[in-house]
Amino acid sequence: MAVTRESNTRPGKPAGKEPQPLVIAKTAAEEQRLKLERLMRNPDKPVTIPERPKEWNPRAPPEFVRDVMGSSAGAGSGEFHVYRHLRRREYQRQECMDTMSEKQKMDKEYQEKLQKNNQATAEKAAKRRKKRQKLKEKKLMAQKAKLEEGKDGDGDSGSNSASSSDKVPRKEGDDDAEEPSFVMGGR
Repeated sequence: MAVTRESNTRPGKPAGKEPQPLVIAKTAAEEQRLKLERLMRNPDKPVTIPERPKEWNPRAPPEFVRDVMGSSAGAGSGEFHVYRHLRRREYQRQECMDTMSEKQKMDKEYQEKLQKNNQATAEKAAKRRKKRQKLKEKKLMAQKAKLEEGKDGDGDSGSNSASSSDKVPRKEGDDDAEEPSFVMGGR
């Protein structure tokens, strides 16, 4: 009896997975599309997002310098390379300090600008709010005056009661707004 084994199933590989064709991206867009397709094949799989690289900071200058180079002539040929390395490191440290101070200055200016913009926006909003409130009060005063005028006119004489009955009765939803003095679209 011969034992038959399928060529697809190997002990180390899962049986349900099909081999994917090898696709080589020719452009950056294709490469990005392939990466997205690979991610979307298994949406349940968690995606790791790399953290932002930490800012580079130079080594602090040594507090105690052991290899002090003298100013005397006749230093060995190897001393120049040590001096060059120390000088390069110091220049890097100074450049880093300069960029950090520049960045702090820019951040400070940005924060000041944001604060100034927020203050200006708040002032404009307060001014507009005050104007709206004034208009609202004006409307309320006009309505109160209109109501008082209407009450005073109804109780003065009996002849007004006849003229008030000639008016068209109003519905509950009608406002005291004036009738339009023109008709849209008509002549």
